[in-house]
Amino acid sequence: MNRRRRNKPKLPNYPVRARIESLSHDGRGVTHIDGKAVFIDGALPGEEISFLYTGRARKHDEGKLCELFEASEHRVQPKCASFGICGGCSLQHQSPEQQILAKQQTLLDNLARLGKVKPERVLEPLTGPVWGYRNKARLGVKHVRKKGRVLVGFREKHKPYVADIARCEVLHPSVGERLAELAQLIQGLEASDRIAQIEVAVGDNASVLVFRNLDPLSESDTGTLIDYAQRTGLHIYLQPKGPESIELVWPPGSQLSYALPDYGLTLDFLPTDFTQVNPAINPAMIRQALQLLEVGADDQVLDLFCGLGNFTLPIARSAAQVVGVEGDAGLVQRARDNAAKNAIDNVEYHQVDLTADPAGQPWMQKRYTRIMLDPPRSGAQEMIPYLGKLGAQRIVYVSCHPGSLARDAGVLVNELGYRLAAAGVMDMFPHTTHVESMALFEKADA
Repeated sequence: MNRRRRNKPKLPNYPVRARIESLSHDGRGVTHIDGKAVFIDGALPGEEISFLYTGRARKHDEGKLCELFEASEHRVQPKCASFGICGGCSLQHQSPEQQILAKQQTLLDNLARLGKVKPERVLEPLTGPVWGYRNKARLGVKHVRKKGRVLVGFREKHKPYVADIARCEVLHPSVGERLAELAQLIQGLEASDRIAQIEVAVGDNASVLVFRNLDPLSESDTGTLIDYAQRTGLHIYLQPKGPESIELVWPPGSQLSYALPDYGLTLDFLPTDFTQVNPAINPAMIRQALQLLEVGADDQVLDLFCGLGNFTLPIARSAAQVVGVEGDAGLVQRARDNAAKNAIDNVEYHQVDLTADPAGQPWMQKRYTRIMLDPPRSGAQEMIPYLGKLGAQRIVYVSCHPGSLARDAGVLVNELGYRLAAAGVMDMFPHTTHVESMALFEKADA
């Protein structure tokens, strides 16, 4: 039976006045019109505004700020000329101090609502520089025929297109100030429409660009990239397929690394490896994690989702032994190499898929006094039920998603006999709605 397609109701084409009640998880102001939630780009809590509808759905509507009648005391002038167009940032119109307080509240709300838990102590937020802080990024590249030029940048807000921006204020200046220059560079290549993206990775010693080339580059194009690398000091790689296909263009012997001076460590990594994006927050995060763990000379520590040793190796400076577990084989190899490079011999690493049942793994047969974990956004749902059997008095959980942390915290506290002793946020991604946090769990009978 044929069904008539329902015509979408027309959106009102006139401004609607409203007061903003709160901020959504993606940085939009929230109000209610006739009992229905409306998410409004560019609006902040407490503001009296008018807005234009931009979309309607069954459970909520969407709009954009039209006129500001009463501004929030926390409203500031965005530094980036492309704010509101580029989707890389969504909170530059809110003061950094208020941003991190709002993220702290988001964490606490998630813990209460999803996990049914409340921290006994709220940690002071870890903060750092709010501009030029980002050392890792993936930039889109698009040869736009209608504009007759190449664009390099993040995606437009709520759209799949590459934003037309000349610079990025949150990227490390060695790259963030060169977006227009990079666009011109790619436009001059024979393969200008076959470069899909650029991976950015900045270490203490170098800034790297990894060009995702869909086809092999000509000798001429390769020569152009080498000339650019020599002129700017940037290191350039190509990646024709997956991460394993990465190949160095210039300079010979390129190597990325970052130092953790508090522990006398230097860690090497590849441009496509996962590393923390904010080099100012990372050392403070490690320091706080170790303080919360209270690692002593007799402690046996398990570090889950250990990556290339960012937590494992600092912990090893104080512990009797550390066992690191990670699913990515390349990261495990780099972790082993970093341990050897730093003359650390009280660590062992295992390459294991931590979304699978770990019960039969040899490292699961041991007892641990401390557990450290730093899982992806999906959290550690598969591992959490096993943590209670490992004997650890203290667990420190670093999270990049408050919802998955809250879910896992609910299990640790309500089912496995731990207390949520402390929790707080870290400003890893200023001007975005990304919430990075840390939580300490202690055995309830300890």
